[in-house]
Amino acid sequence: MLKENPQPFNTAYLRNNYESVRIFLGQKSKGSNVDVGEEEHQEQTPQERMDAAFSQINAVLKNELLNEIMGLSPTFFEHLVLKLLEKMGYGGLLDGEGLVTARSGDGGIDGIIREDKLGFSNIYFQAKRYSLEKTVNTPDVQGFVGAIANKNGKGLFVTSAKFSSGAQKYAKESHIVLVDGDRLADLMIEYGVGVSTLQTYEIKKLDSDFFAEQE
Repeated sequence: MLKENPQPFNTAYLRNNYESVRIFLGQKSKGSNVDVGEEEHQEQTPQERMDAAFSQINAVLKNELLNEIMGLSPTFFEHLVLKLLEKMGYGGLLDGEGLVTARSGDGGIDGIIREDKLGFSNIYFQAKRYSLEKTVNTPDVQGFVGAIANKNGKGLFVTSAKFSSGAQKYAKESHIVLVDGDRLADLMIEYGVGVSTLQTYEIKKLDSDFFAEQE
């Protein structure tokens, strides 16, 4: 290994290339109180540690969002999906940005919104607040596809649950977009729906061009 002179030559290199090292690092080093997790933390750059912390914060927030969603009424969930779509830039109906259909006789369509501000086509969506452990199967998606078959628009199926592989395959073949609970929470965070900004950090770096101009 020393003849190969790997760069960089550090604990991470050893751990990634030698099983014996991984086994050794599975225990605390003799005379040391630093375990593997702490050692990895020390090897990360400050920005990498911040990125990891950011991911952890968002993971907790996603769980909080999904738990809140489960306490909502089905109607509120439909309006939540509509609000998210508007935040994402969709909308343009003459009587407003979008609408949630009446609960009786909606034919499997929970809401309608324009694809763009000029209103070239409609997006029909179904929004189902199901238990987080539930799996939406192919027949559920087939029913929605049938509901919009003659609508001359696009379809979006949003749920707080998850989709089976069969449902995903059928939706892809039928050109229907699926959004499960995990993706829904991601989009809510990204577009600021149901969340607020607690703190903002700016990460800055040295501007080498600025100093080069001074020469």
